[in-house]
Amino acid sequence: MATGLAMNRYSISVFRTADVLLNRPTASVVRNFKLNRRLIRNCSIAAVPFVVADDEKYGNKQVISLTPRLYDYVLSNVREPEILKLLREETAKMRGSQMQVSPDQAQLLAMLVQILGAERCIEVGVYTGYSSLAVALALPESGRIVACERDSNSLEVAKRYYELAGVSHKVVVKHGLAAESLRSLIENGEGSSYDFAFVDADKRMYQDYFELLLQLVRVGGVIVMDNVLWHGRVADPMVNDAKTISIRNFNKKLMDDERVSISMVPIGDGMTICRKR
Repeated sequence: MATGLAMNRYSISVFRTADVLLNRPTASVVRNFKLNRRLIRNCSIAAVPFVVADDEKYGNKQVISLTPRLYDYVLSNVREPEILKLLREETAKMRGSQMQVSPDQAQLLAMLVQILGAERCIEVGVYTGYSSLAVALALPESGRIVACERDSNSLEVAKRYYELAGVSHKVVVKHGLAAESLRSLIENGEGSSYDFAFVDADKRMYQDYFELLLQLVRVGGVIVMDNVLWHGRVADPMVNDAKTISIRNFNKKLMDDERVSISMVPIGDGMTICRKR
């Protein structure tokens, strides 16, 4: 036990040493993890790096940081359907493949849909369809997901896989600007009729998408916002590009929004789960 404690302390020191070298807050060192990868690989499996909040009021809680090896272990424990694996592998060869959600994220989204007993869902930002397909597979036969995407090329890939998976009857594709598609649903009298929504689209439009979805999702329904950690840039005061500022501002507003209960989850690039009150 003493050895384990020593290893934990050593692992923490990896980050604190880098912290001094980089002259950045400890939390931001996570995004510079590649600098420490060689050192960490030379440690035993017990030497998994931890991050500790600088504010001691949090009780010096050790939060595990995913190394490549540990993340591989996480992925090995994801129940990924074969059709999703095929789509993921095809997408990996395409331009912008980093936009695809990770298998562990998709599994969480599918589970949320099942827990909610959702039948009516919306996705804003489909790309090649990995997350929307995961949701469609989790929906009952009577369920449907409105898939909003402006890029026709990636949408063709998504539609092909909906067909292959036998869920195309559950998917209503909306090709065009997502905000316009959402407004059309509202104008069509579909307000407060959806159970679940997932947003992974233009970061500068997050607040607009959120406001529109709040009109479409029922009380007790869930809205999940992706990329809320934005590769760690949101926590770095030196980064102030338009997308980072938009996400940072959105996160701040969401903290004060009494219309929803929230939980920011450090999975993938960060997701905030919002339950409409």
